[in-house]
Amino acid sequence: MATQLTYVIISPTALRKGRTGGILGRLISRSGLELHTGRLFAPSADLLAALSGSLAGQAKTSAYLKGLPAGSQALVLVLRGEDAVAKVASIVGNDLSMSGRGETLRDTFGDLVEENGKIVYFEPGVIAPANAAEAEAGLKFLADASDAEGGILDAASSFAEATEKTLVLIKPDNFTYPNTRPGGVIDLFARTGLALVGFKPFHMSVAQGEEFYGPVLDFLVEKLPDGRAQWESIVAFMSGKRPSECTSDEKTAPGTQPCVALIYQGPGAVAKIREALGSTNPANAIHGTIRKEFGTTIMINGAHASDSVENVARETGIIRLSENDFKTKIFAGL
Repeated sequence: MATQLTYVIISPTALRKGRTGGILGRLISRSGLELHTGRLFAPSADLLAALSGSLAGQAKTSAYLKGLPAGSQALVLVLRGEDAVAKVASIVGNDLSMSGRGETLRDTFGDLVEENGKIVYFEPGVIAPANAAEAEAGLKFLADASDAEGGILDAASSFAEATEKTLVLIKPDNFTYPNTRPGGVIDLFARTGLALVGFKPFHMSVAQGEEFYGPVLDFLVEKLPDGRAQWESIVAFMSGKRPSECTSDEKTAPGTQPCVALIYQGPGAVAKIREALGSTNPANAIHGTIRKEFGTTIMINGAHASDSVENVARETGIIRLSENDFKTKIFAGL
């Protein structure tokens, strides 16, 4: 079967209520598809109308999209692989598959209340195209709008206190095969009550790895006889290759190891995320933290989180988080 792209929209309600991890985990593990790209959107009325029209075969969903307030924040995931459209449509479900016992994502994360044949409340939670034509049309609308209506958003107005943003990287050890681990990591971060305002799958280059982990090189060299070798192992774990084994061109090319960058926002975001992350050494991390749940060694420990507001700026700049590759990946894959 041909390789296809398809998309999923995690609704504003599901995003706000921290359901993203459960949705993402089930999508990846049950479909076996690649998480190709993703982006947060605050769609305009025009984009919502266009998406609504492209899903005209799903009447309730179409009406829901058209009725959303412009600027409602939602997460778009793009998945890639053989027969991707049908696989994802089956896992997500549709307007008619919301009254079972959790067989579909909509059945688990959505709500449909009807009385006397009339809809009292409808919240799909997750939206996916039903066929290849719907997928292609929706992806084109989203790609065209991704510069103006997507990226790192702002949720300051939803908090009573002053907010800050922080960076998380879901590390490559969570993507060795299709599984629920990436979603599980996001689930544990959701308990912080912070808003997820940025989302970008990416492949760290060796050059980015050298710069990102540059501050720890001198420390490792000073403390360990094989400090530089240990540092190269960290870069290789994140990018796929040791710096000493690369040519200049190889260093700047995208790496082979998948990661996902997340931006969280809220009061005390840096400290709250670091607390949820846990100790660098999983053996010393307390139960319920990400590194206790998902880590195995000091290096292979599930996720990275910035340790200061200053490092948030430095690290997001290194991995070029503000750059939009969502559009190019979609148009290259259609």
